[in-house]
Order: sequence, then C-alpha cells, then structure tokens
Amino acid sequence: MSTFIEGGNVHANGIRQHYLRYGGQQSGSKPVLLLIPGITSPAITWGFVAERLGAQFDTYVLDVRGRGLSSSGPQLDYSSDTCADDITAFAQAMGFDHYHLAGHSMGARFAVRSAAQHPAGVRSLVLIDPPVSGPGRRAYPSKLPWYVDSIRLAEHGMDAEAMRAFCPTWTPEQLQLRAEWLHTCYEPAIVRAFNDFHDVDFHQDLPALKVPTLLMVAGRGGVIEAEDEAEILDLQPRIQIARVENAGHMIPWDDLEGFLSACTDFLAHPQRSYP
Repeated sequence: MSTFIEGGNVHANGIRQHYLRYGGQQSGSKPVLLLIPGITSPAITWGFVAERLGAQFDTYVLDVRGRGLSSSGPQLDYSSDTCADDITAFAQAMGFDHYHLAGHSMGARFAVRSAAQHPAGVRSLVLIDPPVSGPGRRAYPSKLPWYVDSIRLAEHGMDAEAMRAFCPTWTPEQLQLRAEWLHTCYEPAIVRAFNDFHDVDFHQDLPALKVPTLLMVAGRGGVIEAEDEAEILDLQPRIQIARVENAGHMIPWDDLEGFLSACTDFLAHPQRSYP
C-alpha cells in the first residue's frame, strides 16, 4: 500500500516551494522528516525512497528552487546560503516546531548549512554522501558536462533508452522518471550549484553543528574517502558515520535496503551519539 499523501505548494523565503508528502500523521505520532534531494533530482525521483520512509516518518520531499515544480528562472538567487535558507523558511511556513533533516549530495550541503545556522527545531541531521570538494580541495568526481548535456537533451525530448547513456545501471522505471522530469532542472541553477561544490567550503559548518548528525558514505561513490572521514570527525567528533559498502553516490538507487537500514536506525535513536 502506498504511503503517498499529497503534493503541495507553500510560499516561503519569497518563492513557491513544492513538496511531496508521504506517510502522514497517526494522531501526531510520526516525527516530521524533511528530505532535500541532489543537484538534478526533482522531488518525484525520490518517491520510491519516501514511500518507505513514510512508514515511520511524516516525510516531505522538497523540490529545490530551480527544479521540479518549485519556482525557477533567471530572476532567482541560487546561492548555497539562499537555498539553505529555503529549508528553514519551508519548515516555518509549514508550522513544524520539530523536524529531522536529511539531504543527499547537494541537498546535504544545503542541509548542513541550514542546521548550523538555524538549529532551532532541528532534531537530527542526515548527510548522504555530500561533496566534500571546496576551495583548495580535490575536485568533485562528476563533471559539469554530464549534467548540462543530459538536461539539454531532456529539454529537447528524450526517452528512457536515451537516458541510459548517462545512467547505465539504473532500472527502466528510474530512467523513465529521470527522462520525464530532468527538463525541469534549470541549467543556470545546476551550474551555480556545481560551481559551489568547488567554491564553497562544506567543512565550515561542521564545528557549529548542535544536533545529532549522521554522515552516510557510499562505499563505491568515490566522493568521500577515508581521509575525508578523518577530517570531518576532527572538526565534529560527535558525527556518526555509516558506510553503505555496495552503493555508488546515488545510494538508494544501488542499495535501498542498506540506505534505509543506516538512515532509519539513526533517526530512531539520534541522541545516542550525544551525551
């Protein structure tokens, strides 16, 4: 049985923010979870994950500005600070006093900044394979043309088979969904986010974190290496680290059960890493 409840829009931080809701409430017993997808992942592409998370959480998957059905276009600011502020503004607009926050890749970079700068109400934080590139650091493994070329093809019109050239390990259903929705990713927003992977330091917010935090690492992703884990722990010793060994950067696509095990186990007991 599906846990999908509804899609909706809310005006927050000066824009229309679109979300998909899974799980709902059972007499208010389910904790709220906000999920922020990655650089070219509209909310709907995380639906198969949110369906499962909805069994335990009142789950809201956001369309980041410039993607999906949220506000887009040349008039908007796509900086990391603004996108991080979107998260806090969304929670406030929805009236959430307390919520768990999870982000994947780019979404993790926005989530850590949001949690560090606006910790009120944040119960815990899950950072799913965030790019640890930044000024003076090694580059993010993916290259910008991979994103731009696929977006331009999607804008022209492409099917699942054409998308396979960019995502060869994905299932037909995953490819079809990406082919359908990738055109909603506004190219300048994606370029800004990719450049910020290298121009904005992910590590700057780690010492300021005041909430229980899980760092989920893709064992085959090549994004976070052992030396990165050591540096992150040095900056914030109370972070928990979970490795999903058989997954690439798109962890739930490669090992959904491994992802859910690491994520839900932490969210069920986030305080155990904090005295």
